[in-house]
Amino acid sequence: MGVSFSNLTDAACAVHQFKINGYSATKSMARTDTLPSKRLAVGGYEWVVHYTPSLVVDGGYWIAFRLVLLSAPRRNDVKAAFRCRLLYTSSNSYYGHERGACVRDSIGNVEGQMSHAFKRAKESSGWIPLRKRNDVEAARVIENDSFTAECTITVVTELPEPDTAKTNVVRPPIPPLSGLHSLHHDLGELLSKATGFDVVLVVSGETFAAHKAILASRSPVFMAQFFGPMKETHSQRVEIMDMEAPIFGAMLRFMYTDMVPELERQEDGTIIAQHLLAAADRYGLDTLKSMCEDKLCGGTRVETAATTLALAEQHGCPKLKARCVEFIAANLDDVMATESYKHLMTSSPLVLNDLLRAVRGRKN
Repeated sequence: MGVSFSNLTDAACAVHQFKINGYSATKSMARTDTLPSKRLAVGGYEWVVHYTPSLVVDGGYWIAFRLVLLSAPRRNDVKAAFRCRLLYTSSNSYYGHERGACVRDSIGNVEGQMSHAFKRAKESSGWIPLRKRNDVEAARVIENDSFTAECTITVVTELPEPDTAKTNVVRPPIPPLSGLHSLHHDLGELLSKATGFDVVLVVSGETFAAHKAILASRSPVFMAQFFGPMKETHSQRVEIMDMEAPIFGAMLRFMYTDMVPELERQEDGTIIAQHLLAAADRYGLDTLKSMCEDKLCGGTRVETAATTLALAEQHGCPKLKARCVEFIAANLDDVMATESYKHLMTSSPLVLNDLLRAVRGRKN
């Protein structure tokens, strides 16, 4: 019997090493600040890698990287994998490390990876937390106030469309799912019944039974917590700080079902979207973040515009920021009379420049 072969996908891969000079100075960066790399061309698209030494995970500061797509996707999305690792930058025979070797410690390799489907330009992957700052410094990775990280970007590229006239392939129709027996429904039932749970998440005194593998498959932060060099790897009880239980519950159900019915509530849907957007950004859930951004763009009001603008600025939501700036410029006197506007000027004074430009543009 003959065997035929064909490619279902093709991929382009690029490896780039980033040297972080002046590491001690970067530690003074604000939690929302990042340092971008130069533009990188991979798989027919332009990318940029962002670095922060101040990703907060469970109360500690972590060195982290994330990938941003600069180009607009030519199809529905651009599928990419992103892998980062810390390297030794010089030979150190005393410690037994060779130049260019992956940093290891008592826990294992200091590296992380994730996959993401980018649906629009300037969309970012979730953060890959590599190691706590204190641990990196103690491992003697920092040399002359610098260290090196190696990032690998793999992009699934587009294969040419097959010539169906020549191949004469008959494609049978895919039958629709019957009833409620879909994957999202079944995973939702798994969450509701807590069948086979292996971790309990404690949020503001409430407990949520969940499954580490599912959480890790959806969130790079949970992946690092449960299967990376973090203390919760073998823990069956994890406390989530700085989040309200109803918000975490909505985020958790989204991770199982891809649905957020709370966003459709008339009475508090906007407030829930604000809190969920922050939670989604914290755990690298870009689809949920985009859903919250769309909800807030469509529900901008005088009472919430300033708060939403501050949120967009803090969590990197350019579309939402542009919508809020436009709305505030059109309703400036009313918005300035709100308490949230005063808080905006205190917490995010740089957005004043955007507002002034928008007001001047309307007058012109």
